[in-house]
This record gives sequence, C-alpha cells and structure tokens, in this order.
Amino acid sequence: MENSNQRYICELCGYIYYPEQGDEENFIHEGTPFEELPDDWRCPWCQVTKEHFRPMSDDE
Repeated sequence: MENSNQRYICELCGYIYYPEQGDEENFIHEGTPFEELPDDWRCPWCQVTKEHFRPMSDDE
C-alpha cells in the first residue's frame, strides 16, 4: 500500500515535496500525492523532472 503522505526529495537541489502542502506556485492542491503529480511537473527550485526525485526515508 502506498503512503499518500510520502515526502520526495530532489536529488539535485534538495527541494522536498510535501503532499500535505502541495505546490501552490504550480497549482498543485494540498493533499496531492507525488505519484499523482502531472507528468510535466517540475521541481519549483531547479526545474528538473520527477525522475530526479526519490522517496525520503523516515530518518531523513
């Protein structure tokens, strides 16, 4: 079962996507899991694609 609150971190710049916050600048609503972000969504800080993100572990 996937965790809809799973945080993801950009491996290039360190931006963290928090599903509970969404991405207001890019019109992503609060509560949107990373997996449901549009395919063309990009990191708000460095503009890389979703492929450059990885799930964060609980101890990070």
